[in-house]
Amino acid sequence: MLMELNNLLSGPPETLLPVDPAAAELAAGAAPVDLAAKYPTSSLAWSELAEAALADGRTIEAYAYARTGYHRGLDLLRRNGWKGHGPVPWEHEPNRGFLRCLAVLGKAAAIIDEKDEAERCATFLRDSSPTAADVLA
Repeated sequence: MLMELNNLLSGPPETLLPVDPAAAELAAGAAPVDLAAKYPTSSLAWSELAEAALADGRTIEAYAYARTGYHRGLDLLRRNGWKGHGPVPWEHEPNRGFLRCLAVLGKAAAIIDEKDEAERCATFLRDSSPTAADVLA
C-alpha cells in the first residue's frame, strides 16, 4: 500500500528530449543563424540566437528568437510524452535549448514590461527545472 501511495504522489515523470539536431555542429563552431535555418526545429540554435541578441541589447529580436525556440521545444516535449507539466531537467543536456529559450523569453518580456509573460515564464522555468532557473537567473 505504501508503494502505491508513493507512486501516486511522485508526480509526472521527467521528460527527456532527444539530442538536438544542431548540437554537434554548434559545438564544432557553426553559426547559430545557419543552423536555425538548417534545423528550424532546434531549440538549441534558437537559444543561441536569442541569448546573443539579448546580450547585444536587441530585445525584440531576442524575444522573437526565444519565442520561436520555445514553441519548437513545446512541440518536441509533447511528442516525447510531456502532458503540459512536470519536470524537464536541466541535467539532461538535450533539454537545455528549450529551457534557455524559456529563460530568455522571460527576460525579454520583463525588459519590454510584459509583466504577465515574464512571470509566467519564470514560474514555468522554475516548475520545469529549479536547477535551470538558478543557472539561467
